[in-house]
Amino acid sequence: MKRVTLALLGLLLIIGLAVTASEAGKLLIWADDTRTPIMLKVAEDFTAIYGVEVIVQEVDFGGIRGQLATAGPAGEGPDILIGAHDWLGELILNGLIEPIILTPAIVADFNPVAIDAFSWGNLLYGVPYATENVALVRNTDLVPEVPATFEELLTVAAALTDLEAGKYGFLIQEPDPFHTFALHTAGGGYIFGKDADGVLNPCDLGLDNEGSIAGAILLDQMVKDGIEIAGAGYNEVTGAFNAGDLGMMIGGPWTLPGAKAGGINYAVSAIPTINGNAPGVFVGVQGFMISAFSDNKVLANLFIKDFLISSDVMLGLYIEGDRPPAYLPALAFLAGNEDIQGFAAAAATAVPMPKIAEMGSVWSAWSAALELIVNQTQDPTTAMQDAAAEIRALLGCE
Repeated sequence: MKRVTLALLGLLLIIGLAVTASEAGKLLIWADDTRTPIMLKVAEDFTAIYGVEVIVQEVDFGGIRGQLATAGPAGEGPDILIGAHDWLGELILNGLIEPIILTPAIVADFNPVAIDAFSWGNLLYGVPYATENVALVRNTDLVPEVPATFEELLTVAAALTDLEAGKYGFLIQEPDPFHTFALHTAGGGYIFGKDADGVLNPCDLGLDNEGSIAGAILLDQMVKDGIEIAGAGYNEVTGAFNAGDLGMMIGGPWTLPGAKAGGINYAVSAIPTINGNAPGVFVGVQGFMISAFSDNKVLANLFIKDFLISSDVMLGLYIEGDRPPAYLPALAFLAGNEDIQGFAAAAATAVPMPKIAEMGSVWSAWSAALELIVNQTQDPTTAMQDAAAEIRALLGCE
C-alpha cells in the first residue's frame, strides 16, 4: 500500500467523531479516554510502516460492550476494541468477537492468570495488557515487616487493636465479597467450577463447600476476637488507614492516592498464606479483542501481534492506566516499582472474575451472608449454605 504522510495521518487518527463502521483496508479501534492517547501513538507507528489508515475512536469504557452488540450485527462497529475480560461470556455467546491465535512462546510471555481470564475453553479471545486486584496494604510505621502467615497477621493485628481509642490492626471492607474472597479461596472455595471443556459451569457452585465455609468461619472468629468490626465499609477502612489509625487492610490501587495524601508510609504485598495455602483474590483483566464483524481481521491480528505485544506499548499503557502489565517483560521492567510488584504478587495466585452473566446472581446473596456473619446474627456455616441455596434457585440449578 502507498505510505501515508504524517500530515495526512493527523486526519486519519480521529477521536470521538461519528466513525462507526469497519471498512476494508482501514482499521477502526474503539478505546476509552485512558487508552486513546497511547493507541494514537501505536496507530501512527503502524501506519508509517504499513501505510494502513488507522482511526482511533474514543468511546466511553462502560458503553463499548453495549454499542458493539448493536453496531456489530448492523454492519458497523470497530475492528479492534479494548475491554474487560468479564465481558467475554456475553460477547462470545452473542457471536460478537473472534478468537485470537498466539504461539505458545508468545503466550508464555503473559501472566498465566491473565491468559486464563481471556480464554474460553481452549480458545483465546483477547490479548491481555493489564491486571487489577486487591492485595495486603500495610502502614509500615505500625507494621514494619510483612507477616509470614495470616495467623501471624492476626496476632499482629490484635496487638494493635484498641476499639475504644479507634485504633485497628487489620480490617477487611465488608460486607463485600470482592474483598473477603481470599478467605474463601485459601481453603479451596470457589464461585463456579468448570466443565470438561474448560468453560465455567454456573451450576457447579462452590460457595458452600468446605473451603468456602472455612473462610466464613475465619471471618466470624475475627469478629469474635474484636479484630473485624461491623460497619467497616470503604470509607471507614480507607479513612482509618489514611489517618494512621489502621495497621493493615485489603485494598486495591485505587486506595493508594488517599494514603499518599495522608502522608502514610505504606507497602503492598500478597496476602499471606492461610493455614499454609496461598489465597486467591479476584482479578480483573483488560485487553484487546477483535470484532467478529470486522472487514479487516488479518490486519487486526497483525496490529495486535506485531505492534501491541511489545514492552514499549505495554509500558505506555501502564503509564496511562497505572495498573500492573499482564505482559511479563514489561512487568520485569518495573521491578523497582514496589506498588506494582506488590499487586502483581497478589495477582500471581488470583482468580479471574467469572466471565458469565450468572455472576450477577451471586453478589446479593453472598453479601447478605457476610453481613449476617459480621453482625453475629447467623452462624457462618448456615449463612453460606443459605446463600448458596438462594443462588442455585436463582440460576435454576436446584
